[in-house]
Amino acid sequence: MTLVAGIDSSTQSCKVVIRDAATGALIRSGRAPHPEGTEVDPEFWFTAMQAAIAQAGGLDDVAAVSVGGQQHGMVVLDESGTVIRPALLWNDTRSAQSATDIISDAGDGDMEAGAKYWAQRTGTLPVSSITLTKLRWLKDNEPENAAKVAAVCLPHDWLSWRLAGYGPGSGAEGLAALRTDRSDASGTGYYRPAENAYDLEALEQHLGHAPLLPAVAGPLESIGRTASGALIGAGAGDNAAAGLGVGAKVGDAVMSLGTSGTVFAVADSPSADASGLVAGFADATGNYLPLVCTLNATRIFDATASLLQASLEEFNDLALSAAPGCDGLALLPYFDGERTPNLPEATGSLHGITRANYTAANLARSAVEAVVCSLADGLRALEAQGVQAQRVILVGGGAQSRAVQQIAAQILGLPILVPAPGEYVADGSARQAAGVLAGEFPHWAQGTAQVPAMEPAPQVLERYRALVSSQWLDK
Repeated sequence: MTLVAGIDSSTQSCKVVIRDAATGALIRSGRAPHPEGTEVDPEFWFTAMQAAIAQAGGLDDVAAVSVGGQQHGMVVLDESGTVIRPALLWNDTRSAQSATDIISDAGDGDMEAGAKYWAQRTGTLPVSSITLTKLRWLKDNEPENAAKVAAVCLPHDWLSWRLAGYGPGSGAEGLAALRTDRSDASGTGYYRPAENAYDLEALEQHLGHAPLLPAVAGPLESIGRTASGALIGAGAGDNAAAGLGVGAKVGDAVMSLGTSGTVFAVADSPSADASGLVAGFADATGNYLPLVCTLNATRIFDATASLLQASLEEFNDLALSAAPGCDGLALLPYFDGERTPNLPEATGSLHGITRANYTAANLARSAVEAVVCSLADGLRALEAQGVQAQRVILVGGGAQSRAVQQIAAQILGLPILVPAPGEYVADGSARQAAGVLAGEFPHWAQGTAQVPAMEPAPQVLERYRALVSSQWLDK
C-alpha cells in the first residue's frame, strides 16, 4: 500500500490525514491546536504541525505530502529567512483603512474607479483580509519592519518550506526555495490569475519595494522532499483544497461553514467583480475559483447556544421547532464585523422583536437563517459573475447541523448534498499528494447524503436582504 499525507493548517488547528493513495481509505490521523488571536508567530503553526504529524504516526512511510492552509496570512521574512513579526491572519481587520487607501490611490480619490481598476487588474478588490492590504499597513505603521522584508509568503507556503528542511538562517538559498500554488497566490492581491503572474508594481507601491516571492508551482508538481524522502506537493489555499477534497466540479457551488463562511464554485474562466463581493481566485487544478467569504459563520451558532445555555444538539432542536421567518424575528450576524459585504466596523443586530416572538426557538432559528442568508447572498454574487449552480455541497463543521441542512434547502431552493464528515481540506491535500505521485488526480469513492427537498421559504432571504440594505448598505 502506498501512503500519502494531507495537512490542513487552519485558523484554529492543524489536522493531518494519512490515506491510501489508490483508494483514499483513511489509515490514521492527528490533530493539534493553534493559539487564539488574529496575529500569530508562525513557529506555533510549525510546532502544531509537528505534533499532529507525530500523532498521525509520522511521515517515514509516506510517499508524498501536501499542505493546505488558511489563506491571506502575511508571513514576512528577513534576508536570513527569519520571521520578522507575527503573521497577520485573514481575520485581522486592522488593515481596513489600508484597503480603502489602496483603492482610493488607484482611482485618484474615486473609489468606484479604483474598484474597477483592481477588479480588472487582479480579479480581487482589496479588502482588509488580503495580504497586500496587510503589507500596506506594515509600511504605514511599522516602516522599520517593512524595510527588512526580503520575502513574503503565505501560511501554507511557509509550512511546506519548513517541511523541506528550510527555516530561520536559511539565507538567500533558502528564500529562493520558497514555493506556492495558484490558488493561494491568487488570494494575495498581488497576483493575476488570468496571466499566472505576480504584480510586482503593486508591491513596490504599497510595501515600498518588491521582495522575493515564492515561485508558483503547477497543481501536480513536486516542490521538494521531506527529511524522510517524501515528495512535497505544491499545496493549496484552504478553500481550493476543500474543493479537491469533495470533488467539486463545474455546476457545483460549495458552501463551507466553519469559523468563516465561504461560497465558491469551480469555473473555467476568471472573474472580475468591481463590487468586491466576489474574489477572482484560482483553484487547485488549473481552473478558477470565484469565491465569496464572510467572517461570521459557526461562531454565531456557538454564541447563541451559549446565550440560551443549550448544547449544540439542543440548539439544533430549538431552531427546527420554530417556523421559517421566526415570526418576524431576524438577526444580522455581523458579530465580528464583516468581509462580504465589506463592513469591517459593522456589528450584529436583532430586528422585529415582540413579546410574542422573543422565544428561545425563534432566537436559535434566526441565528441559523442569518448565516445561511449571508451565504445565499454570496451565491447570488457568484451567479452574477456567470456561475450556474446546479446543486450546493455543504461542508465544514456547521454542515453537519440538521438545522443548517434543512434551512439551507428552504432558503436556497437547490439540491443540497452533504459529504460524509471529514477533514475536507486535509483530504484535498492528500488527494493532491496522490496526484503528484500518479501524474493525475485520483478518483476516490466518497459517501454523500442528499438533503430531502423542503418547502421553499424565499421570504426569509427577502427580509434579510432588506434589513442589510436599510441597516448598513444605504448608509
